[in-house]
Amino acid sequence: MRLVLRILGTWLVGLALVLAVIDGTKSLGASQLVLTSLAETWTSVNPASLSAVQAFFNSRYFADLLDGTMAALLSYPAFAVIAVPGILLALLGRRPRRERYIQQDQI
Repeated sequence: MRLVLRILGTWLVGLALVLAVIDGTKSLGASQLVLTSLAETWTSVNPASLSAVQAFFNSRYFADLLDGTMAALLSYPAFAVIAVPGILLALLGRRPRRERYIQQDQI
C-alpha cells in the first residue's frame, strides 16, 4: 500500500511541477504573474467531465455546500490543488522512522 501511495504522490507532484512550469512560461510571455485556475485547466483538458462532476454534485443532498466547495477549489491555481494531495500521499507512503532519538555515542 505504501508503494501505491508513493507512486501516486510522485505522479501528482510531477504533474503539479509541469503545471507550474506552464504557468511560469505564460508569466514570462505576459511579463506579469499568470496563474491558471483548476477550472481553466480542467476545461482545456476535458470540459465534458467537469460538467458531469458539477451535475453529480448538484444532485446530492448537500448540493449547496458541495457547489460552494467545488467553486472555491476550482478557483485556486491548478498546480497548488494537485501538489497538496501529492505531497500528502508521498508523505503517507514513506517508511516509518524506527529511531526517534539518537544516543550521544552514535553521533
